[in-house]
Amino acid sequence: MAREEHLQEFLRKVECFSELDESSLELLSDKTEVRAFEAGRVIFSEGDRDKHLYIVKSGRVRVLKRDEDGRPVAIDTLEPGDFGGVTSLFLDEPHSATLEALERVELWLLDRDTFQRLIETNGGMAKALLIFMSKHARKEWSILARLQAVAPEAGFRVAVFDSKSYTRQMLVERNRYDYDLDFFDHRLTLETAASAMGHQAVCIFVNDTADAPVIERLKEMNVGLIALRCAGYNNVDLAACDRFGISVARVPAYSPHSVAEHGVGLMMALNRRIYRAYNRVREGNFALDGLVGFEVHGKTVGVMGTGRIGRCAVDILLGYGCDVLAFDKMPNPELTERPGVRYVERDELLGGSDIVSLYLPLTPETRHIIDTEAIAKMRRGVMIINTGRGGLVDTQALIDGLKSGQVGSAGLDVYEEESEYFFEDYSNMVITDDMLARLMSFGNVIVTSHMAFLTHEALTNIADTTFENIKEFENGKRGRELTNGVCPKCE
Repeated sequence: MAREEHLQEFLRKVECFSELDESSLELLSDKTEVRAFEAGRVIFSEGDRDKHLYIVKSGRVRVLKRDEDGRPVAIDTLEPGDFGGVTSLFLDEPHSATLEALERVELWLLDRDTFQRLIETNGGMAKALLIFMSKHARKEWSILARLQAVAPEAGFRVAVFDSKSYTRQMLVERNRYDYDLDFFDHRLTLETAASAMGHQAVCIFVNDTADAPVIERLKEMNVGLIALRCAGYNNVDLAACDRFGISVARVPAYSPHSVAEHGVGLMMALNRRIYRAYNRVREGNFALDGLVGFEVHGKTVGVMGTGRIGRCAVDILLGYGCDVLAFDKMPNPELTERPGVRYVERDELLGGSDIVSLYLPLTPETRHIIDTEAIAKMRRGVMIINTGRGGLVDTQALIDGLKSGQVGSAGLDVYEEESEYFFEDYSNMVITDDMLARLMSFGNVIVTSHMAFLTHEALTNIADTTFENIKEFENGKRGRELTNGVCPKCE
């Protein structure tokens, strides 16, 4: 076997080179020199610093380590193909043992300077080493996380992602079980998932990312629970959670009144032009031209989604004297016999409503339930309110409807591409999302930053339910056993 082939065979056994392709192995072997040492010769001494990877080509090498009294003690013997000194290629570390030739020995040697030049000039080699180091680091994360999880002094630790001042304040105030809470301003992504190391649970919100790669990373760090501070879970890959054994719990009803009241508030602000009147008066303009609204009393409002929030919205609308058309694949028994409420099919609701208000969850079936076709079926000049999920409305279709006058006004607390902007301050930056910028340019559109939940009562309920979900997990419940657990079948 040629020298290069023989060396490459041994290089493949060096773990950090296991990902290298043939050309990189050949290049590496070309830069590896052979050095001979006679019997009895000390090759490296314990405590000395050297910058070589070595592979035994022939002969035997004795490994010696000093005992407590400083005397050398033989602890191992290296045979052809054995190697060491990998760390020396990356770090300036002292040798942990002495190497001594038992007979005439030949070693393949690769020095650090040559190796680093190879990495700088060979992208394939650098990439392969990065893959290896990433895998190795992920194993270390998992080991560290497991050790931290079983450490006697360690409490139950929760990593809270995308935390704002109001989040921190309420969670700290309501932390009745004294969990160790670590707050992070950044959102959960694959790049930030390392923040969860050493925590048994992560607590996330609507714009955090918990897709399959993130779930796998959390599992490697021994995270067992994803505690959502919201009702929706469309940002979580439930199948991946099921596959990796991570439980998911949500807050199904933090305060339906808060969201319903915000939706009706948007409706009234749009109808009575309150925001325009306010801005005019601030500028000293007390004229009333262009501020004519209509009485909501006697109007027909279509409520799409009649769960807890939708039902609260219906109660408020009935108080205004509205007629309500309701749509839901599972009608709410509390509303089916209610005077002033009638369950209808989607198209009848669209065609018969002066105002259409959305309180649906986002599922594959409800995504873009308001699209070009749906808008065309609505009454001309219809008002659309969305405090549900941004993806319920096809934004381009809404913009087209506003431009044509088919849609008379829109109140949006959610937006389908909101994750880049909502909850952050962009007042000194340019909004580069063309559709969001276009929506904000309309005088008959109000956009709020996903704040329908933002009441003291809702924040209190979110915190309390989140901690109860965590407590159940701490007490041994998993997956479907959790009171507010969600799973693939929930989709």
